[in-house]
Amino acid sequence: MYTLQVITNKKDELIDITTKIKELVQNHPTPSHLCVVFIPHTTAAVTINENADQDVKIDILYGLRKIVPDSVNFKHLEGNSDGHIKASLIGSSEFIPIKNGSLCLGTWQGIYFAEFDGPRTRKVYVSLL
Repeated sequence: MYTLQVITNKKDELIDITTKIKELVQNHPTPSHLCVVFIPHTTAAVTINENADQDVKIDILYGLRKIVPDSVNFKHLEGNSDGHIKASLIGSSEFIPIKNGSLCLGTWQGIYFAEFDGPRTRKVYVSLL
């Protein structure tokens, strides 16, 4: 298992981690057929979506803020309940097939670390099976 460090700069943010994960796959010493990406945080997530048009990231974050605004009177005392809900909606893991040493992502797909309670220093666990 590999551990990547991600430093976030905003409360809500999508950070493209595709290149880092591709490098792990390419440099892994044995052939693998599946890449598992897991986020060990309750206010962060991972998602696969378009990485060609940067406006998609902006629209995803805008949509999530509309669905789960941070101004609601949640009971959780830390004030980050919106981050917990957004992370639950997006999810903490992704499974990507590997073929001939490459991730089987679509033409426009990228892997994004989703921050919902930043800025923070976060971890991403990657297992190649």
